Amino acid sequence: MNHAENKNIWSKMKEKLHKYSFLGCLLLAGIVFFTWTDNWQVYTEPLQETYTKGVLLAEQLVEGKWPGISGEQSDATGSVSGNVPGENVKTGDTVSDGNQTDQTMGTVQSPATGEEAAMPETTGTETQDPAATVPVEEIPQEVVYHTVDDSYFDDAVFIGDSRTVGMYEYGGLEETSTFYASTGLTVYKMFDSAIVSVPGQKKKITVEEALSEKQFAKIYLMIGINEMGTGTVESFMKAYGEAVQHLQELQPDAVIYLQAIMKVTTERSEQGDYITNEGIGARNAEIAELADDQKIFFLDVNPLICDETGGMVASYTYDGVHLKAQYIPIWLDFLKEHAVE
Repeated sequence: MNHAENKNIWSKMKEKLHKYSFLGCLLLAGIVFFTWTDNWQVYTEPLQETYTKGVLLAEQLVEGKWPGISGEQSDATGSVSGNVPGENVKTGDTVSDGNQTDQTMGTVQSPATGEEAAMPETTGTETQDPAATVPVEEIPQEVVYHTVDDSYFDDAVFIGDSRTVGMYEYGGLEETSTFYASTGLTVYKMFDSAIVSVPGQKKKITVEEALSEKQFAKIYLMIGINEMGTGTVESFMKAYGEAVQHLQELQPDAVIYLQAIMKVTTERSEQGDYITNEGIGARNAEIAELADDQKIFFLDVNPLICDETGGMVASYTYDGVHLKAQYIPIWLDFLKEHAVE
């Protein structure tokens, strides 16, 4: 290979380097940005979901099954959901458990034998105990909250994702309260994540291990924004409910505060991906149902940080999702004003 050929090859290499150097710098800047802001999951999960749906669609086409014909619905993970054998199926206002009830005839027909069993008949002459027939309605007691100072959180642990990290960094409780929080934390890996530093050691232990070693009087849980692109409201709540139950097992004497998922700005909600205030609201409504107002309480700071459109006030956030440092006190003051003895 002569000098002219070498020079020609080197010239082509320089052209390619010059051509793709900008793209390389742009990719590197993107990696640095998303690593710093912890927004990887916002984009990786939709891509994974799209890939899964694409694979499922391809398999159905190969097998000659055209989606939408059978009336089955697929969830966000690509699995098909229908009537599962053994589960109760709601039909209108009735629930079928394997026996079919004819409400107009007052008989129960067994699907196995087809025989009809007569329903109990009343003649109107029987005497019944009035106390047994008149239901006693329990009047729900309104929770009485108290206003406390920072010392109330001395025996509290805050568990959550990057939003709770913001409370740790700018709430002024880092010296007295305990924080088991990490950017990107989800309810699915909440107990398995090694995010808790061990004093005097370089290693970290899991939240499960940390809660097993130390007991707290209060637990503040704020989690759910990173899970918006995974599964459905039902699958999320199944994992969330199991997590709350496990917290009770690990911390039987603790009062648990379930914090509503903070909404995002209306502009962020309308971007067209899976993070929407409608989805957040659906999950918050289900989280509220877990509160018994005795040992588990539901706290929703959203009315204080949202505008008339229902989304987070745009000036309160730098990315449409996380509160700016100067607005963290709104959240903390809300917690101080909603404490139980």
